[in-house]
Amino acid sequence: MYFEMQSLNSEQRSNILHSLVLPRPIAWISSVDGDGTVNVAPFSFFNAMSGDPPLLCVCIGSRQGVLKDTARNIAAAGEFVVNLVSEPLARRMAVTAIEFGAQVDESAQAGLVLGDARRVKAPRIVDSPASFECRVRQIIDIDGVRSLVLADVLAAHVMDAAVVDGELMYFDPAPMELIARLQNPGWYGRVGDAFQMPTPSVAQWDAMQRQGVSDGYLAWADDGPAAR
Repeated sequence: MYFEMQSLNSEQRSNILHSLVLPRPIAWISSVDGDGTVNVAPFSFFNAMSGDPPLLCVCIGSRQGVLKDTARNIAAAGEFVVNLVSEPLARRMAVTAIEFGAQVDESAQAGLVLGDARRVKAPRIVDSPASFECRVRQIIDIDGVRSLVLADVLAAHVMDAAVVDGELMYFDPAPMELIARLQNPGWYGRVGDAFQMPTPSVAQWDAMQRQGVSDGYLAWADDGPAAR
């Protein structure tokens, strides 16, 4: 089917992206306001934008035209922490998604253990398998209803069990038990069904074509996970 975005209403347009851009990593953001009140909330329009410089990007919506607490805190402080979400923390994350008032500490409602970050004032979630201390590089206003935040990663905290090589920066995702956002309402996925597929070099691809095996390589179901 074909869908013309201009002919759809706001909810329909949003549902298309929520339902088809899958899976989406979850940025569980911790921030603080000017009074020191901690805010914790999850956002799934989020991803890494660059490895070097290390950049993360997250889009934060508004609530009835008013900026959410996270967006206000980030704009005022210029810094925050992105915590990744493991399956054992999933329900605690869900509690922090409840639309509490501005003065409610979501971390307390969810029973989270917070710890000091080293480079920013916002705390990190101690039990998160990985956390990134971030400083705002740029905030882009999107039609007055969303804030697109581009941030430099200043430091990372990673659970010891996931560190394979601390020099080469190799990590094993299995111990982290990460989850990702799927379609509405409230669907999530586990990051665990992985397969390895190195990209062939030009020389390897040319050799496959000369040997007449390139079509077999393209026929994914012949030797890929779908055949198992």
